[in-house]
Amino acid sequence: MAHEDAGHYAAKHPGGKIDKALAAAIAEKEKAGQITCAAAHAIAKKQACPPHDVGMTIDLLEKRIRRCQLGLFGYGLKKKKVVKPAAMVTNNLRTAIRTAMDGDRISCLAAWEVAKKMGLTKLEISSACEAMGIKISKCQLGAF
Repeated sequence: MAHEDAGHYAAKHPGGKIDKALAAAIAEKEKAGQITCAAAHAIAKKQACPPHDVGMTIDLLEKRIRRCQLGLFGYGLKKKKVVKPAAMVTNNLRTAIRTAMDGDRISCLAAWEVAKKMGLTKLEISSACEAMGIKISKCQLGAF
């Protein structure tokens, strides 16, 4: 959702129901109505549920996700991205990213998998994608 939609995240899930266990876990980790991407994923792992379920509960609670692990949103006062294009992308990394793509984009999950496979950080993968002009889509938490 766009910045102007802030505070109306629940609208993405008409008829959605708040999971009480997830809501309690989110309440423990959130600060000032915000929760980090890493904390949301930690909750999903601990609760043995898909990250999307945590993201939906965050939306239904009208909380904001910040500090995307790929560097795409939620940094600083303007909530901008911190990822910058990589100065160089190796041929092996280019191939791994292109292989993981779905059409003209790579999903958040696929980017994470490439990072793990290549022994790189998530931010290094998003930086390579920026340099290659490849958009990352389908946030695991549903933020984008």
